[in-house]
Amino acid sequence: MISAAVGTIPGYVGGDGRFAPSPSGPLHVGNLRTALLAWCFARHNPRARFLVRVEDLDPARSRREHERGQLEDLRALGLDWDEDPPVRQSERTGLYREAFQRLERDDAVYPCWCTRKEIREAASAPHRGAGAYPGTCRRLSARERAAKERSGRPTAWRLDARRQPVTFIDALHGEQHGTPDDFVVWRGDGVAAYNLAVVVDDAEQRIEQVVRGDDLLEGTPRQVLLAERLGLKAPRYAHVPLVLGPDGRRLAKRHGAVTLADLRAKDVTIEQILAWMAHTSALSAADEPYTPPLALATRLDPDRLSREPTVFAPIA
Repeated sequence: MISAAVGTIPGYVGGDGRFAPSPSGPLHVGNLRTALLAWCFARHNPRARFLVRVEDLDPARSRREHERGQLEDLRALGLDWDEDPPVRQSERTGLYREAFQRLERDDAVYPCWCTRKEIREAASAPHRGAGAYPGTCRRLSARERAAKERSGRPTAWRLDARRQPVTFIDALHGEQHGTPDDFVVWRGDGVAAYNLAVVVDDAEQRIEQVVRGDDLLEGTPRQVLLAERLGLKAPRYAHVPLVLGPDGRRLAKRHGAVTLADLRAKDVTIEQILAWMAHTSALSAADEPYTPPLALATRLDPDRLSREPTVFAPIA
């Protein structure tokens, strides 16, 4: 079993942190509330760094205009960062390939030709976990593998996870356990997969704590395992509640005025938006007026943060 020793301090705050959006569209107030919390976790310690990283590995969806808009929104909220311009994942392919080659040398990865449909069908079979990769290509004979290579299908590469249990401590959710499946680390289109890129980036940028939405909690054992296989130090984690739309689904443009630009066009002030973020995160009392971000960072206590998602309602 892997135990993420660096994550064994409940309520830890004050280390180097980051916010890493994908520039595929404007940030909504749920994303920005997570950014505020990540910033507060880092700025709780005056000596800690806070970084922004642009996760633009998907060229089909990533746009520089979205990147600029996201950075402008962070600045409008008073959230600063310590390295400018932020690094872009699209410019770090060499780092990811070096890490992948390390896994290859250790015989820790294997090629996979499975389509998404084949994976869904295999995962839906009896005794298979929903969404888990069943290891189909890991069990191929030499003859079967040669046939796959001749098929012309794109080749992805998966980590041989070996059904290795993982344990880590989350600052909000406590002790967490997981047994990762054989997940993709290098995609069939020749691009590093998200899990490989984020593990390499967090280690290379010396990130000590990762604060992000709790929809990513389930996938964290994969990153803890991958860091261990690469000989890297895993960060501490704090997965914070999401903001949901009135329909109970994750907040999105379909729910109306949910971006900073939308709200400001309706004469909602930055101070009102920050007060709403603080109230709904339990960083401040419901009747407390606007509190500057640095004051929120000073008072941050993970044990007192809300654990429940927020259903978005108009800010007034």
